[in-house]
Amino acid sequence: MSAAEELEKAATIYACEAIRLDKQGVRGMAVTSYQRAIETLLKLVRLHPDYGLNKVYIQRATAYRERILTLQGVSRPVEYQPTQEKTLEETRKTSYDELVLKEKPNVKWDEVIGLEDTKKAVKEAIIYPVQRPDLFPLGWPRGILLFGPPGCGKTLLAAAVASEIEATFISVDAASVMSKWLGEAEQNVARLFASARNSAEEGLPAIVFIDELDSLMGMRSMEVGGEARVRNQFLKEMDGIMDKGKNIHVYVIGSTNKPWALDWPFIRRFQKRILVPPPDRQARIQMLKLYTEHLRLSDDVDFNELGRLTEGFSGSDIRDICQSAQLKVIGELFESGQASNKRAKPRTLSMKDFLEILEERKPSVSGETLPLYDRWFETFKAL
Repeated sequence: MSAAEELEKAATIYACEAIRLDKQGVRGMAVTSYQRAIETLLKLVRLHPDYGLNKVYIQRATAYRERILTLQGVSRPVEYQPTQEKTLEETRKTSYDELVLKEKPNVKWDEVIGLEDTKKAVKEAIIYPVQRPDLFPLGWPRGILLFGPPGCGKTLLAAAVASEIEATFISVDAASVMSKWLGEAEQNVARLFASARNSAEEGLPAIVFIDELDSLMGMRSMEVGGEARVRNQFLKEMDGIMDKGKNIHVYVIGSTNKPWALDWPFIRRFQKRILVPPPDRQARIQMLKLYTEHLRLSDDVDFNELGRLTEGFSGSDIRDICQSAQLKVIGELFESGQASNKRAKPRTLSMKDFLEILEERKPSVSGETLPLYDRWFETFKAL
């Protein structure tokens, strides 16, 4: 696969994830995924200035940007006026607000398919202490690390927990923190945790979700001074919420695809370290049924066989397979010239359609990396 094709694929994955989260009402994470799609599309345009589809990519990036503004409550872009100079405080606030998004996700617990051991560990760490804090005289975990291959449900799980306890959900992209916050980073990290504590003190639990945690808490051999200050401030803030004398409901959920890149001082501050693995066969069957429930299927579609054939596929891969099958029959409708008739519908999806899609797809998770997760889990697991 060429570099351009890889970028196209990455942009599509980010955009599909953004649209899915957008539909579920998870605004903060949807914005993050839209931003990643935009960055990938613009990188593609910069690297291949003569590419024939660049105009389309720019249009898509513009559309995603407009959607971000809508989700952030901005009705339209405000044009810069030279006479309207921003104060330093306004600039800092803009920087902070662009990276930290507070919301209440609308993700139901039963939307997290499979992962029974993982869900049990998260319930014990967060949901039960919120419901009955009087049963925990020794306190409860405040730091939960979710690690595993991409596309297996770490973000969805964190959103579902926040929805279950009706918590304020503060979503932060660690990579953006490190690239955009240097300069006023310590103050913004302090503001992040102060906001979470204020919510908890007002009786509303708060979950700080840090995506791509390894970008913020990775090995420190190559860091510069600004990065060291960000990490030290983060350690200080985490120590503050883990004070055993404080029974406030502030939780930090970190998500990473590369747990082996984390530095030890950060690992030990996450009392729960939970593997989120690819779905097993039964979970894959349930996902296939969920993602095709609104599609027209032929009687020959065998979910049990598709569950067997998708061994090693992530939850995100399963969704992409169903989406590709849908696009296949819709494409046929347009190519036949019947799409102009509003009553015309795509034909039903057959087992053959799914098999053809599977012939052209491989799991996004390399089989060689799975043993790495298992080994790290055996070394550092804390359920």
